Amino acid sequence: QVQLVESGGGLVQPGGSLRLSCAASGSILSIGTMGWYRQAPGKQREFVSTITSSGSTIYADSVKGRFTISRDNAKNTVYLQMDSLKPWDTAVYYCYAGGRNGAGVPFNSWGQGTQVTVSS
Repeated sequence: QVQLVESGGGLVQPGGSLRLSCAASGSILSIGTMGWYRQAPGKQREFVSTITSSGSTIYADSVKGRFTISRDNAKNTVYLQMDSLKPWDTAVYYCYAGGRNGAGVPFNSWGQGTQVTVSS
């Protein structure tokens, strides 16, 4: 199995910053896409951002200009730099990775989630 471990969540005041990290481990041939989704209380999970192995990025309109996604392919790690955080960014953030394992079989993996709370 491919496992994802997230870190970096916490409590921050509005206007502050956090950096989330997610490292993939296991038998991995390639990871085509890594990204972040979030789920706020009482709401459906929503897309935040993704990045491909070649560096192409997509952002939800709600975070454009404030969040920056990046990845280190050598470390199988994706990051989400979150600046100018707003109270409505409060959610559990989930890491995603999709690719092929060591046997060449496609996989989709999710992290356990990390809590981000933006509050004064």
